[in-house]
Amino acid sequence: MRKTITLLTFLFFVCEVGQAQQDPMFTNYMFNSLVFNPAYAGSNDHLAVNALYRQQWVGIDGAPTTQTVTAHMPNSTGRVGFGLSIMNDQIGVTGTLSVDLSYAYRIPIGKGKLSIGLEGGAYNYRADYSKLNIQDGGDPAYADLHTSFWKPNLGAGIYYSSKYFYTGLGVPHLIEYNLTQNRPDDPAIYAKQYRNYYFTMGGVIPLSGNALLFKPSLLVKSLSPGSSFANDPAASQVGAPTEFNVDLSLFFQETLWVGVSYRSAVEAITNKSSSFDSADFWAAYYLESGLRIGAGYDYSLSSLNTVTKGSFEFMLGYEFDYKTKRTVTPRYF
Repeated sequence: MRKTITLLTFLFFVCEVGQAQQDPMFTNYMFNSLVFNPAYAGSNDHLAVNALYRQQWVGIDGAPTTQTVTAHMPNSTGRVGFGLSIMNDQIGVTGTLSVDLSYAYRIPIGKGKLSIGLEGGAYNYRADYSKLNIQDGGDPAYADLHTSFWKPNLGAGIYYSSKYFYTGLGVPHLIEYNLTQNRPDDPAIYAKQYRNYYFTMGGVIPLSGNALLFKPSLLVKSLSPGSSFANDPAASQVGAPTEFNVDLSLFFQETLWVGVSYRSAVEAITNKSSSFDSADFWAAYYLESGLRIGAGYDYSLSSLNTVTKGSFEFMLGYEFDYKTKRTVTPRYF
Protein backbone atom coordinates (compact mmCIF):
# COMPACT_ATOMS: atom_id res chain seq x y z
CA MET A 1 0.00 0.00 0.00
CA ARG A 2 1.27 3.41 -0.91
CA LYS A 3 1.92 5.41 2.28
CA THR A 4 2.80 9.03 2.43
CA ILE A 5 4.78 11.63 1.30
CA THR A 6 5.73 14.98 2.59
CA LEU A 7 3.75 16.66 -0.18
CA LEU A 8 0.43 15.05 0.78
CA THR A 9 -1.29 18.31 1.67
CA PHE A 10 0.02 20.01 -1.43
CA LEU A 11 -1.11 17.19 -3.70
CA PHE A 12 -4.57 17.37 -2.15
CA PHE A 13 -4.90 21.00 -3.18
CA VAL A 14 -3.58 20.27 -6.66
CA CYS A 15 -6.21 17.59 -7.14
CA GLU A 16 -8.99 19.72 -5.67
CA VAL A 17 -8.19 23.02 -7.36
CA GLY A 18 -5.82 22.38 -10.25
CA GLN A 19 -7.66 19.21 -11.28
CA ALA A 20 -5.97 17.81 -14.40
CA GLN A 21 -3.78 20.81 -15.11
CA GLN A 22 -0.61 19.67 -16.86
CA ASP A 23 0.78 22.58 -18.86
CA PRO A 24 1.83 25.62 -16.81
CA MET A 25 -0.52 28.59 -16.55
CA PHE A 26 0.60 32.19 -17.14
CA THR A 27 -0.89 35.54 -16.18
CA ASN A 28 1.20 37.32 -18.85
CA TYR A 29 0.20 34.81 -21.53
CA MET A 30 -0.22 37.61 -24.09
CA PHE A 31 3.57 38.12 -24.04
CA ASN A 32 4.30 34.39 -24.04
CA SER A 33 2.10 33.09 -26.87
CA LEU A 34 4.83 31.14 -28.67
CA VAL A 35 4.93 28.48 -25.92
CA PHE A 36 1.41 27.33 -26.81
CA ASN A 37 0.99 28.37 -30.47
CA PRO A 38 3.80 27.93 -33.03
CA ALA A 39 1.83 29.98 -35.58
CA TYR A 40 2.67 33.07 -33.51
CA ALA A 41 6.27 32.92 -34.80
CA GLY A 42 7.19 36.08 -36.73
CA SER A 43 3.95 37.89 -35.88
CA ASN A 44 5.76 40.92 -34.39
CA ASP A 45 7.32 41.60 -37.82
CA HIS A 46 10.72 41.97 -36.14
CA LEU A 47 12.93 39.98 -33.84
CA ALA A 48 11.37 39.66 -30.37
CA VAL A 49 12.70 37.83 -27.31
CA ASN A 50 11.01 37.25 -23.99
CA ALA A 51 11.92 35.59 -20.69
CA LEU A 52 9.41 34.84 -17.95
CA TYR A 53 9.65 33.43 -14.43
CA ARG A 54 6.58 32.24 -12.52
CA GLN A 55 6.36 31.18 -8.86
CA GLN A 56 2.95 29.67 -8.25
CA TRP A 57 1.26 29.39 -4.84
CA VAL A 58 3.96 31.04 -2.73
CA GLY A 59 4.11 29.51 0.74
CA ILE A 60 3.36 25.94 -0.34
CA ASP A 61 6.39 23.65 -0.34
CA GLY A 62 6.86 22.04 -3.75
CA ALA A 63 4.48 24.39 -5.58
CA PRO A 64 5.07 24.86 -9.34
CA THR A 65 7.83 27.13 -10.62
CA THR A 66 8.20 27.81 -14.33
CA GLN A 67 10.75 29.56 -16.53
CA THR A 68 10.35 30.24 -20.25
CA VAL A 69 12.54 31.82 -22.91
CA THR A 70 11.17 32.53 -26.39
CA ALA A 71 12.55 34.21 -29.50
CA HIS A 72 10.94 34.60 -32.91
CA MET A 73 11.29 36.62 -36.11
CA PRO A 74 10.12 36.70 -39.73
CA ASN A 75 12.35 36.14 -42.72
CA SER A 76 13.30 38.98 -45.07
CA THR A 77 10.07 38.65 -47.08
CA GLY A 78 7.82 38.49 -44.03
CA ARG A 79 6.06 35.40 -45.37
CA VAL A 80 7.80 32.93 -43.04
CA GLY A 81 8.31 33.09 -39.29
CA PHE A 82 10.85 31.19 -37.18
CA GLY A 83 10.77 30.67 -33.43
CA LEU A 84 12.48 29.02 -30.50
CA SER A 85 10.83 28.28 -27.17
CA ILE A 86 12.39 26.74 -24.06
CA MET A 87 10.31 25.96 -21.00
CA ASN A 88 11.32 24.46 -17.66
CA ASP A 89 8.62 23.49 -15.16
CA GLN A 90 9.13 22.06 -11.67
CA ILE A 91 6.39 20.79 -9.35
CA GLY A 92 7.41 18.96 -6.20
CA VAL A 93 10.03 16.36 -7.06
CA THR A 94 8.98 16.11 -10.72
CA GLY A 95 9.83 18.42 -13.56
CA THR A 96 9.79 18.86 -17.32
CA LEU A 97 12.00 20.63 -19.84
CA SER A 98 10.88 21.29 -23.41
CA VAL A 99 12.84 22.74 -26.32
CA ASP A 100 10.96 23.45 -29.56
CA LEU A 101 11.62 25.09 -32.92
CA SER A 102 8.68 26.73 -34.68
CA TYR A 103 7.93 27.42 -38.33
CA ALA A 104 5.00 29.57 -39.48
CA TYR A 105 3.87 30.37 -43.00
CA ARG A 106 2.11 33.75 -43.14
CA ILE A 107 -0.56 34.57 -45.72
CA PRO A 108 -1.78 38.17 -46.22
CA ILE A 109 -5.58 38.31 -45.87
CA GLY A 110 -7.30 41.67 -45.94
CA LYS A 111 -5.62 44.02 -43.49
CA GLY A 112 -3.99 41.19 -41.55
CA LYS A 113 -2.09 37.95 -41.89
CA LEU A 114 -3.09 34.34 -41.37
CA SER A 115 -0.30 32.11 -40.07
CA ILE A 116 -0.17 28.33 -40.07
CA GLY A 117 2.51 26.96 -37.78
CA LEU A 118 4.26 23.75 -36.85
CA GLU A 119 6.78 23.02 -34.13
CA GLY A 120 9.04 20.13 -33.35
CA GLY A 121 11.35 19.41 -30.48
CA ALA A 122 12.04 17.31 -27.44
CA TYR A 123 10.39 16.95 -24.04
CA ASN A 124 12.22 15.77 -20.92
CA TYR A 125 10.43 14.30 -17.91
CA ARG A 126 12.34 13.90 -14.66
CA ALA A 127 11.64 12.85 -11.07
CA ASP A 128 13.81 12.59 -7.96
CA TYR A 129 11.89 10.52 -5.41
CA SER A 130 14.89 10.41 -3.07
CA LYS A 131 13.76 13.84 -1.84
CA LEU A 132 10.53 12.35 -0.47
CA ASN A 133 9.92 10.93 2.98
CA ILE A 134 8.89 7.44 1.87
CA GLN A 135 7.50 5.35 4.76
CA ASP A 136 7.11 2.14 2.80
CA GLY A 137 10.47 1.29 1.27
CA GLY A 138 8.89 -1.55 -0.70
CA ASP A 139 6.38 0.68 -2.50
CA PRO A 140 6.76 -0.18 -6.22
CA ALA A 141 5.92 3.39 -7.20
CA TYR A 142 9.34 4.44 -5.89
CA ALA A 143 11.40 1.45 -7.00
CA ASP A 144 13.36 3.80 -9.24
CA LEU A 145 14.30 6.83 -7.13
CA HIS A 146 15.69 8.77 -10.09
CA THR A 147 13.88 9.00 -13.42
CA SER A 148 14.78 11.07 -16.46
CA PHE A 149 13.96 10.46 -20.12
CA TRP A 150 13.30 12.37 -23.35
CA LYS A 151 10.35 12.13 -25.70
CA PRO A 152 9.78 13.77 -29.10
CA ASN A 153 7.27 16.60 -29.37
CA LEU A 154 5.16 17.90 -32.21
CA GLY A 155 2.81 20.89 -32.12
CA ALA A 156 0.64 22.89 -34.50
CA GLY A 157 -1.36 26.09 -34.58
CA ILE A 158 -3.18 28.72 -36.59
CA TYR A 159 -3.09 32.46 -35.90
CA TYR A 160 -4.63 35.55 -37.50
CA SER A 161 -3.77 39.12 -36.60
CA SER A 162 -4.39 42.61 -37.93
CA LYS A 163 -3.56 45.94 -36.34
CA TYR A 164 -6.49 45.86 -33.92
CA PHE A 165 -7.59 42.19 -33.72
CA TYR A 166 -6.14 38.71 -33.28
CA THR A 167 -7.32 35.14 -32.75
CA GLY A 168 -5.61 31.77 -32.73
CA LEU A 169 -5.71 28.09 -31.83
CA GLY A 170 -2.63 26.20 -30.70
CA VAL A 171 -1.92 22.59 -29.76
CA PRO A 172 1.63 22.46 -28.32
CA HIS A 173 1.59 18.70 -27.60
CA LEU A 174 -0.03 16.69 -30.38
CA ILE A 175 1.65 13.50 -29.22
CA GLU A 176 0.20 11.87 -26.09
CA TYR A 177 2.50 9.46 -24.32
CA ASN A 178 2.97 7.46 -21.16
CA LEU A 179 5.33 8.95 -18.58
CA THR A 180 5.81 5.65 -16.72
CA GLN A 181 8.01 4.07 -19.34
CA ASN A 182 9.68 1.62 -16.95
CA ARG A 183 6.37 -0.01 -15.93
CA PRO A 184 3.82 0.93 -18.60
CA ASP A 185 1.49 -1.98 -17.76
CA ASP A 186 1.28 -1.43 -14.00
CA PRO A 187 -2.27 -0.04 -13.33
CA ALA A 188 -1.24 1.27 -9.89
CA ILE A 189 1.40 3.57 -11.34
CA TYR A 190 -0.02 5.99 -13.88
CA ALA A 191 1.13 9.21 -15.50
CA LYS A 192 0.44 10.50 -19.00
CA GLN A 193 0.97 13.60 -21.09
CA TYR A 194 -2.35 14.62 -22.66
CA ARG A 195 -3.13 16.92 -25.57
CA ASN A 196 -4.16 20.46 -24.55
CA TYR A 197 -5.85 23.03 -26.80
CA TYR A 198 -5.35 26.80 -26.46
CA PHE A 199 -7.78 29.28 -28.02
CA THR A 200 -6.96 33.00 -27.90
CA MET A 201 -8.79 36.09 -29.06
CA GLY A 202 -8.41 39.79 -28.41
CA GLY A 203 -8.47 43.28 -29.78
CA VAL A 204 -7.38 46.85 -29.30
CA ILE A 205 -9.79 49.81 -29.04
CA PRO A 206 -8.25 53.32 -29.24
CA LEU A 207 -9.80 55.51 -26.55
CA SER A 208 -7.65 58.56 -27.26
CA GLY A 209 -5.67 57.78 -30.38
CA ASN A 210 -2.45 55.95 -29.57
CA ALA A 211 -2.20 57.82 -26.28
CA LEU A 212 -4.67 55.47 -24.58
CA LEU A 213 -5.59 52.02 -25.84
CA PHE A 214 -8.01 49.50 -24.34
CA LYS A 215 -7.21 45.85 -24.94
CA PRO A 216 -9.58 43.01 -23.96
CA SER A 217 -8.35 39.44 -24.48
CA LEU A 218 -9.40 35.86 -23.81
CA LEU A 219 -7.49 32.60 -23.37
CA VAL A 220 -9.30 29.25 -23.17
CA LYS A 221 -7.43 26.03 -22.38
CA SER A 222 -9.09 22.64 -22.71
CA LEU A 223 -8.30 18.95 -22.98
CA SER A 224 -11.17 18.40 -25.40
CA PRO A 225 -12.13 17.81 -28.11
CA GLY A 226 -9.61 15.34 -29.43
CA SER A 227 -7.72 14.40 -26.27
CA SER A 228 -7.83 10.80 -25.05
CA PHE A 229 -8.37 12.04 -21.48
CA ALA A 230 -12.17 11.72 -21.57
CA ASN A 231 -12.01 8.06 -22.61
CA ASP A 232 -9.12 7.07 -20.36
CA PRO A 233 -10.33 4.74 -17.54
CA ALA A 234 -7.37 5.69 -15.36
CA ALA A 235 -8.49 9.33 -15.42
CA SER A 236 -12.19 8.71 -14.77
CA GLN A 237 -12.02 10.08 -11.21
CA VAL A 238 -10.00 13.18 -12.09
CA GLY A 239 -11.57 16.48 -13.15
CA ALA A 240 -10.41 18.33 -16.24
CA PRO A 241 -12.19 21.70 -16.31
CA THR A 242 -12.02 23.97 -19.33
CA GLU A 243 -9.99 26.88 -17.99
CA PHE A 244 -10.39 30.45 -19.21
CA ASN A 245 -8.67 33.79 -18.60
CA VAL A 246 -10.46 37.07 -19.28
CA ASP A 247 -8.08 40.03 -19.34
CA LEU A 248 -8.72 43.78 -19.57
CA SER A 249 -5.80 46.15 -19.96
CA LEU A 250 -4.94 49.78 -20.73
CA PHE A 251 -1.89 50.92 -22.70
CA PHE A 252 -0.74 54.47 -21.86
CA GLN A 253 1.36 56.43 -24.38
CA GLU A 254 2.56 53.09 -25.83
CA THR A 255 4.82 52.89 -22.78
CA LEU A 256 2.96 51.67 -19.68
CA TRP A 257 0.64 48.68 -19.83
CA VAL A 258 -1.56 47.74 -16.84
CA GLY A 259 -4.11 44.96 -16.71
CA VAL A 260 -6.47 42.90 -14.58
CA SER A 261 -7.73 39.43 -15.34
CA TYR A 262 -9.94 36.71 -13.97
CA ARG A 263 -9.16 32.99 -14.20
CA SER A 264 -11.79 30.31 -13.69
CA ALA A 265 -13.38 27.32 -15.42
CA VAL A 266 -16.42 26.95 -17.64
CA GLU A 267 -17.77 24.31 -15.26
CA ALA A 268 -17.56 26.79 -12.37
CA ILE A 269 -19.95 29.08 -14.22
CA THR A 270 -22.36 26.44 -15.51
CA ASN A 271 -22.74 24.06 -12.58
CA LYS A 272 -20.27 25.21 -9.91
CA SER A 273 -18.49 21.87 -10.06
CA SER A 274 -15.02 23.42 -10.01
CA SER A 275 -13.46 26.31 -8.15
CA PHE A 276 -13.08 29.93 -9.14
CA ASP A 277 -9.32 30.19 -9.47
CA SER A 278 -7.84 33.69 -9.19
CA ALA A 279 -7.99 37.43 -9.75
CA ASP A 280 -4.80 38.65 -11.43
CA PHE A 281 -3.02 41.99 -11.72
CA TRP A 282 -0.09 42.83 -13.99
CA ALA A 283 1.91 45.68 -15.47
CA ALA A 284 4.57 46.08 -18.16
CA TYR A 285 6.78 49.04 -19.02
CA TYR A 286 8.53 49.68 -22.34
CA LEU A 287 11.83 51.54 -22.27
CA GLU A 288 13.00 53.60 -25.26
CA SER A 289 15.81 51.12 -25.85
CA GLY A 290 13.26 48.41 -26.73
CA LEU A 291 13.57 46.68 -23.36
CA ARG A 292 10.34 45.55 -21.69
CA ILE A 293 9.98 44.70 -18.02
CA GLY A 294 6.85 43.41 -16.35
CA ALA A 295 5.38 41.67 -13.33
CA GLY A 296 2.14 39.96 -12.36
CA TYR A 297 0.37 38.83 -9.20
CA ASP A 298 -2.42 36.26 -8.80
CA TYR A 299 -4.72 36.32 -5.78
CA SER A 300 -6.31 32.92 -5.24
CA LEU A 301 -10.12 32.85 -4.98
CA SER A 302 -10.22 29.19 -3.95
CA SER A 303 -9.52 27.45 -0.63
CA LEU A 304 -5.83 27.77 -1.49
CA ASN A 305 -5.88 31.36 -0.21
CA THR A 306 -5.70 29.99 3.35
CA VAL A 307 -2.25 28.50 2.74
CA THR A 308 -0.67 30.60 -0.01
CA LYS A 309 0.29 34.24 -0.47
CA GLY A 310 -0.61 34.08 -4.14
CA SER A 311 1.43 33.61 -7.32
CA PHE A 312 4.02 35.93 -8.88
CA GLU A 313 5.43 36.43 -12.37
CA PHE A 314 8.38 38.47 -13.60
CA MET A 315 9.05 39.20 -17.26
CA LEU A 316 11.88 40.65 -19.32
CA GLY A 317 11.69 41.19 -23.07
CA TYR A 318 13.32 43.01 -25.93
CA GLU A 319 11.93 44.03 -29.31
CA PHE A 320 13.79 45.50 -32.26
CA ASP A 321 13.61 45.77 -36.01
CA TYR A 322 16.34 43.55 -37.35
CA LYS A 323 16.02 45.13 -40.83
CA THR A 324 16.83 48.68 -39.79
CA LYS A 325 18.62 47.81 -36.56
CA ARG A 326 16.56 50.21 -34.53
CA THR A 327 13.90 49.79 -31.89
CA VAL A 328 10.30 50.06 -33.00
CA THR A 329 6.94 50.83 -31.47
CA PRO A 330 5.82 47.76 -29.52
CA ARG A 331 3.20 45.56 -31.13
CA TYR A 332 -0.16 45.26 -29.41
CA PHE A 333 -0.22 41.44 -29.68
